Amino acid sequence: SLGGMQAMQSAITFPERIRHAVVIAAAPRLSAQNIAFNEVARQAILSDPDFHHGHYYEFGVLPRRGLMIARMLGHITYLSDEGMRAKFGRELRQGTPNFNFNFDTEFQVESYLRHQGKAFVDRFDANTYLLMTKTLDYFDPAADFDQDLSVAFHRAQARFLIIAFTSDWRFSPARSREIVRALVRANREVSYAEITSEYGHDAFLMPIPLYHDMLRGYLTRVAREVNGPEEAFSYEASPLPHSTEIHAHAS
Repeated sequence: SLGGMQAMQSAITFPERIRHAVVIAAAPRLSAQNIAFNEVARQAILSDPDFHHGHYYEFGVLPRRGLMIARMLGHITYLSDEGMRAKFGRELRQGTPNFNFNFDTEFQVESYLRHQGKAFVDRFDANTYLLMTKTLDYFDPAADFDQDLSVAFHRAQARFLIIAFTSDWRFSPARSREIVRALVRANREVSYAEITSEYGHDAFLMPIPLYHDMLRGYLTRVAREVNGPEEAFSYEASPLPHSTEIHAHAS
C-alpha cells in the first residue's frame, strides 16, 4: 500500500532515476472509506490520556491503549471475511466452554486482535503511526495534473509491475486496475497480475507460490538488464494456474 504509493511517486518525481517500479496492493489514492478507517485509528491514539499532544516520551509513558485499538482496527481491514471465517469462525478461545455474559475475551478472534494490538505497541511508535496514516490520506499524484493520473504517469520512464490480490478489499484489484489503465493511456510499459488469495491485504506478506514466482521472474529480468545474464540469478517460471488472471500491457 504505502510502499506501492512511494514507488509510483518516485517514478513520477524522479523519472531519470527510476527504471522499474513494483506496486503491490496499492491504490492511486485512498477512498473515503479508507480515509475514514485512518481517522478512527488516529482518534483512538489522540484520545488516549497518555498521548500528551505527542510528547509522551517526556512524561515517561506511551499511549498504549490508543495505539492498541488503532492496530486492532487496522488489522481487521488487512484480513478478508473469508480468511477470518476459515481461521476463527465463531470458535470460543481455549478454556471458554460457554458464554461468560461479560466483556472478557471469549471468541478466538477477540483474543487474536488483542494479542496483535498489544504486540504492536511494543514495536511501533504512535506518532509514526499518525504520520503514516496522514501520508496515505494525502497521496494523490493526479492532483497536480487536473486529476488525470495518466498525465502524471507521462513523466515516468519506468517499467511497472502491478500486483493485486482478489480478497484484498481495502486495496482492491479494481484500484490496481485504475493504475494499469492510467499507465496504458500514458503509453508506459506495465504488467499486471491478479493473484487469487483468501488472505486479504495481508496476502502481500504471505508465501503464495505464484506471487513469489511473479516477483522472482520480474526481478530476474531486472538483474539481467542491470548486470547481464551471467550475473543474474537463474529462474525457471512455474506454470500459471487457470484460476489466476494475468494481464500484460506494453507500449
